[in-house]
Amino acid sequence: MKKWTMRPMQHSSKLQNVRYELRGPILHAAKKMEAEGQRILRMNLGDPAPFGLEAPESIVVDMIHHLRDSQGYCDSKGIFSARTAISQYYQTKGLMQIGVEDIFIGNGVSELISMTLQAFLENGDEVLIPAPDYPLWTASVTLSGGTAVHYLCDETNNWWPDMADVEAKITQQTRAIVLINPNNPTGAVYPRHIIEQFAELARRHDLVLFSDEIYEKITYDDAVHIHTAAVAEDLPVLTFSGLSKAYRMPGYRAGWVAVSGPRAATAAYRESLELLASLRLCANVPAQHAIQTSLGGYQSIGDLVKPGGRLREQRDLACKLLNEIPGVSCVPAAGAMYLFPKLDPAVYPFTNDEQFVLDLLEDQKILVSHGTAFHWPAPDHFRFVILPSVAEIEEAVRRISSFLGVYRRKAEAQALAGASGIPAP
Repeated sequence: MKKWTMRPMQHSSKLQNVRYELRGPILHAAKKMEAEGQRILRMNLGDPAPFGLEAPESIVVDMIHHLRDSQGYCDSKGIFSARTAISQYYQTKGLMQIGVEDIFIGNGVSELISMTLQAFLENGDEVLIPAPDYPLWTASVTLSGGTAVHYLCDETNNWWPDMADVEAKITQQTRAIVLINPNNPTGAVYPRHIIEQFAELARRHDLVLFSDEIYEKITYDDAVHIHTAAVAEDLPVLTFSGLSKAYRMPGYRAGWVAVSGPRAATAAYRESLELLASLRLCANVPAQHAIQTSLGGYQSIGDLVKPGGRLREQRDLACKLLNEIPGVSCVPAAGAMYLFPKLDPAVYPFTNDEQFVLDLLEDQKILVSHGTAFHWPAPDHFRFVILPSVAEIEEAVRRISSFLGVYRRKAEAQALAGASGIPAP
């Protein structure tokens, strides 16, 4: 009798060009080392909880208080009190056109990025996304049948988008532009004139603006966050935000998207969003009860980002120490929780930044993220998270400096040996 063999399950071809390397092979290597008993200094993911940055107690208590009321499904768009609080928050920022029915609550912004793109894109549609980007945007566009086209941000100009490059990449297939403001991974905060230029391009080319503003409350120095919808009231704009960063509760999965712009132009799209929201029944109900308290209560994030505040001090220290490493330069972040330092190619001619990060992990037991994981085109950057304590940041930079110092000395010895004709040791 012939033995039956099950056909192997194959992954979908839709995943062929999808990457999310922040949780890819490098993280797996780190986990393997930790399982072997090695202690890894993690400077790779933007999760405040492991570093003692916990959610405000009043928010946790309020969510617990509503647990018995959260056992059933809620409205597919979200509970009314939470959507009302979000709408009122935007109205206090001058966005009077955003009402309760314009809000969709999801299991974090991540779910909503996927849902809003699925409701919008046809196969082959192009979406402009910043480089560097938060890679979920590129992955979600691809999974929705679209094509991600990356416009460059200018490191020499505060990491603001190169608007000439943005316009040069608009084609007949372009349907939308993504803004990540404040930006992950660079920490750039866009001034009004940059956002106005995006709005003008959208008007001229009939485009939709997707504005990821999850870090809107995390700004430093004199940086001021400006909502894209505030300078583009006549355009379809999707504004994404949530509780995960400013309120230090990423595990609760409470995010939202606000749809603004001309009603006639967005009516069919809104219906599509309601359909997709209904298909997943509803978002996590207990976390939704934290939204009203979060937006209406004391904004403790202000204490962390002001002079003397923990995030502000850690940003300043990390930037200073990284800039002191020979061949490393770092633009100070104006917002968010990250730095995106550059390795001078003349000093560190790495051709594979993923291998650089793996070598750093194995040699120094420190985990950072390589720049090309954020669709930066050259292997000369890495992302450094500023959430750990001052002591951990000092130790992390010391290890990076030590690793790069060994590399520099080897490169110098090889160069001298090549010039003299004597083999390097």
